[in-house]
Amino acid sequence: MCRAHGLPEGALGPRAWTSPRRTPLYYPDAVTLAGDAGPGDVLDGIDRTAPGASVKDSHARLDLAPEGFRLLFEAQWIHRPAGLPAGSPDGVASEGSAAAYRAVRTPGGLAAWALAWSGGDADEAALFRAELLDDPATTIVAGHAPDGRILGGAVLTASDRVTGVSNLFTADGVPASAAWSGVLAVADPALPLVGYESGDDLDAALAAGCEAIGPLRIWLDA
Repeated sequence: MCRAHGLPEGALGPRAWTSPRRTPLYYPDAVTLAGDAGPGDVLDGIDRTAPGASVKDSHARLDLAPEGFRLLFEAQWIHRPAGLPAGSPDGVASEGSAAAYRAVRTPGGLAAWALAWSGGDADEAALFRAELLDDPATTIVAGHAPDGRILGGAVLTASDRVTGVSNLFTADGVPASAAWSGVLAVADPALPLVGYESGDDLDAALAAGCEAIGPLRIWLDA
């Protein structure tokens, strides 16, 4: 996402990743990589000249309140083993969902996906730039109704060992199970799936075959 916005990729250290320039909306300015990371590991390398910087505390061990941050939310890391059926836990995909989900290939398709993801908010939709389509590790997945409406989707980010899933959403009235079935049908079944969710979204992930494997926290500079 930083590359798509023309930003440097940041600094990768032994305990944290940090960005010297403010990252795009909803993306962290720092991420802890080790359980022993301290405040200095994440704060020394980010831009705090204005409020709004965020830190993904991957191990839920930091207390950044004394540094002027507030806890934005807590969530659970999720893991879905490789090789499970793409559908619901009984192996049957939600009716019509898997066949309707496919990778987004064009800038116009991405723009439509982003508007659906944002609920029609053009400013938030602008987060997803066409440059993302050129990243071989990133796949934007959209589920389409017969009339062409986007019913849901997600972002898949592949590495050699796992596929990350993020930004999973559905249109009003569409169950999250449909998005999970459709997105899993597109994802590489040979790789485990990882991500994080909370609340009802976590329940939907668990129903899709994921397991909760540990907490994380998101901190926001007030």
